[in-house]
Amino acid sequence: MMMKSFYLLVVHWLLLSGLVTAAPRPNFVMVFIDDMGWGDLSCFGNQEAQTPHIDRMAAEGIRFSQFYVNAPICSPSRCALTTGQYPQRWKITSFLNNRADNERRGVAQWLDPQAQTLARLLQGNGYATGHFGKWHLGGQRDVDDAPPITSYGFEASLTNFEGMGAKLLPLTLKPGDTEPGKIWADAERLGQPVTWMQRSTITSGFVDAALPFIDKAARLKQPFYINLWPDDVHGPWWPPTDQWADGKRGLYLSVLKEMDRQLGKLFDHIRASPELRENTVILICSDNGPEPGAGKAGPFRGSKGTLYEGGTRSSLIAWAPGLMAKNKTGMHNESSVFAAFDLVPSMLALAQVNAPEGTTFDGENLAPVLLGESTGSRRSPIYWRRPPDRKTMKPSKERLPDLAMREGNWKLLCNYDGSEAQLYDLAQDRGETTNVAAQHLQVVEHLTQEVISWHHSMPPDNGPALGAELPKPKAKAKKKTL
Repeated sequence: MMMKSFYLLVVHWLLLSGLVTAAPRPNFVMVFIDDMGWGDLSCFGNQEAQTPHIDRMAAEGIRFSQFYVNAPICSPSRCALTTGQYPQRWKITSFLNNRADNERRGVAQWLDPQAQTLARLLQGNGYATGHFGKWHLGGQRDVDDAPPITSYGFEASLTNFEGMGAKLLPLTLKPGDTEPGKIWADAERLGQPVTWMQRSTITSGFVDAALPFIDKAARLKQPFYINLWPDDVHGPWWPPTDQWADGKRGLYLSVLKEMDRQLGKLFDHIRASPELRENTVILICSDNGPEPGAGKAGPFRGSKGTLYEGGTRSSLIAWAPGLMAKNKTGMHNESSVFAAFDLVPSMLALAQVNAPEGTTFDGENLAPVLLGESTGSRRSPIYWRRPPDRKTMKPSKERLPDLAMREGNWKLLCNYDGSEAQLYDLAQDRGETTNVAAQHLQVVEHLTQEVISWHHSMPPDNGPALGAELPKPKAKAKKKTL
């Protein structure tokens, strides 16, 4: 302990004397795309549409194939990325809706502003912090008394119809229309000023607000953290009229390509500045799996709202060419298993920011993985609980598992009481096609006990009650034999 104190005093003296200088702290841009499937970026295999701007970020950075988000639906996924903790800790376990529906499902009306957030920790340590894009952590529908986004550690914010504060609201136009329509017009009461713009270009509106914020921080030699959270890939889809397409998938792909083009302005701006290029980390992923019929989850089973891989696994790109070893750029990391809440302690470590005493993250510091210095994984398992209102999956009405976890290559899914267990070896069966629970009873028993214990350690929602309201599937009649 004495040697450590002496070392810190020497380092402090050297810094003050100018004999050594502290390395500049990196900037962070978190691009969190709404409802995009694991397989929708062309660098992750999409052959129906090209996403060249995001693909270039992957070619200059690192792609991760075994990255997860902490919920298969919007608000809880955003909560985990904001706090570094399981969203169940804050009773945000499904998308935040109107006041009555939130109460019915047993979820909070908004994220508690006392939650320790990544933005607040960075802001308290000299970072400029801004949020540009969808929020959906409070301030939507009739919930008009939620805290503003700036209460969570952001000095500037611009959002959409699901957040308190200044906002962009969407105009809609389809081929043949002479006048644009308005959707979510009642969101004007959730914050001013309001700017109306075509939904087909709304990501560019968030980018255009973020760029002056970035440039101001650069002029002041201040590191920055920004969220850029586009929502136009979420339905309903409104591509430019000259890119209109047939069907849900066609509209989705048109919007996806247009979003990529608009994000390209942000990426090119940072890339064009040597100072920004050499000291900025850009992370790009989705908040959950795709809506069925729109996005695609690649080889994975399931979609938005389910605990199967297609609902929780997300493509992730980390771009930081000035901080990565040159021989790591363009790397495809197919082995590191980690999740969105791990990004919080990882970015804090890169920023050289220590959380206050008593702060506990469920996420782990995997900064070396993000920069290509390691292909390790988080040490602890990852746990999930289904949204309380997602016991069945449309259109099949299949009854879904309540809980899930991943430990090593094992993926377990089961009900709240451990029944109807499903076990998959993801090293051999990443599509979750063959349930091997009957062949590994001890593994099932061990993992079931773990996930149920985790579930009971978290504040409850109304999932068990809502699931009980659903009719149970009828047993198949046995054929009579003569």
